[in-house]
Amino acid sequence: MQKLYIPLLMILSGTSNYLGAALAVNLFGIENPWIVAWMRVGAAGIIIALALQPSLTQWLSWQALIYGVVTLGMNTSFYEAIQTIPLGMAVAIEFIGPICVAAWGSRTVRDWIALCAAATGVVVLSGTQWGANFTGILWILASAFLWAMYILVSNRLASSDSTFHTMGVGLTYASLLVIPLVAWRWEPIPATGPSVWLLIAMAIGLGLLSAVIPFVLDLIMLKSASPDYYAVLLALLPVTAAVIGMIALGQIPSAVEVLGILLIVIAVTLRKQTA
Repeated sequence: MQKLYIPLLMILSGTSNYLGAALAVNLFGIENPWIVAWMRVGAAGIIIALALQPSLTQWLSWQALIYGVVTLGMNTSFYEAIQTIPLGMAVAIEFIGPICVAAWGSRTVRDWIALCAAATGVVVLSGTQWGANFTGILWILASAFLWAMYILVSNRLASSDSTFHTMGVGLTYASLLVIPLVAWRWEPIPATGPSVWLLIAMAIGLGLLSAVIPFVLDLIMLKSASPDYYAVLLALLPVTAAVIGMIALGQIPSAVEVLGILLIVIAVTLRKQTA
């Protein structure tokens, strides 16, 4: 039986993530995108670890380390990509990752029809405007691959009894690993920029909106859904972005974009949960 609350959780996750992305854009003018990604993951790890206080056994988990490294890599690649290519294009191309995960788990003709509809919808939404920025395309393809890995790794994490503790440990470890590189490339805050305390507050807000809330919701969903069903549900994120764009930015979608959104909704409706 389909769990109807799972698509709602996906929409909530997407809403929080896109609000966090808006905050991240404001930080790009202060620090490099990959440092902003580090701030996002590090703040999330610290918040979760302080709140749940993982045990020594959980701090020694290799599974947590792998989860953290994959998550940091995914966020870093995405932020580097959207510095040079349009956000809508980046989101669309990045969906190659979860769609491949969904295809891997498919077993029926209905599944493949749903996947084709989702893939077509993503291509339509992107407007097939790949652009000429080769570096940006490489970054977003790397993010797509890491997104697929994130789905698989998170699914294994979701099956454990200490899911959220392990998540906090992983994000903390990943952020600690790159501190030497961050210290080397850290840009001094300009005189006209925010104060140190405001920057810390923005990092905490970024961690909550773009990491803690979406990642926790991801793991809740993965406890109730198989990775392939979850991967297709991720196609709801462009729908969420379109609605936020209309309400907050006055970005009315064209007829072609509406078609892409409808194709994705059809894919989600057709897709059967396998586990």
